[in-house]
Amino acid sequence: MPEQPDALALDRFLSARRAADPGGFSDLSLAVVKMLGSGEYVAAPAVAGGAATAGGNGQGHFGLAINDYAHSTAPNRRFPDLVTQRLLKAALSGEAPTYSDDQLAGIARHCTLQEDNASKVERQVLKAAGAWLLHGRIGDVFDALVTGAAAKGTFVRISSPLLEGWVVRGFEGLDVGDTARVRLLAVDAEKSFIDFERT
Repeated sequence: MPEQPDALALDRFLSARRAADPGGFSDLSLAVVKMLGSGEYVAAPAVAGGAATAGGNGQGHFGLAINDYAHSTAPNRRFPDLVTQRLLKAALSGEAPTYSDDQLAGIARHCTLQEDNASKVERQVLKAAGAWLLHGRIGDVFDALVTGAAAKGTFVRISSPLLEGWVVRGFEGLDVGDTARVRLLAVDAEKSFIDFERT
């Protein structure tokens, strides 16, 4: 991989790894997505030549390696879809844009916040269900993939059942993409906790 972020280089790398190791590709792609972090909605005004640029810097959608991009057709993106469709309808009919740049910037911030909130609730519900599912398996050891490593904690995903939890002991030195053996220490369905220690 090059020193500077490059979407096409990332695509070539992932395509080569998918061909070389199809069985391990889902773990690798998850690690890459986690390292990239979550996206955000940005109002991208058109520039000379008609191309839209994300925040004026031309990044567009990094993962897809395209500049002109708009979300659509996902159930969690109904309002962004509606905004995009209103803008397209106005442009196609030669009318003034439906929203000002300031309004679009506010809508983008709101949509990002709402999507983040929805993701938090989804993770909490999945962890609560997972904690309930694992309640009888305290002490079991699992193969795990590190999916998050930050000051707030280190998170791993086990594959059977497919769940994520927090490494509360022995997390030192673990980084996203690493594999480790972990022991289930505790679960709390009410608080959505699944706690592991590194073995």
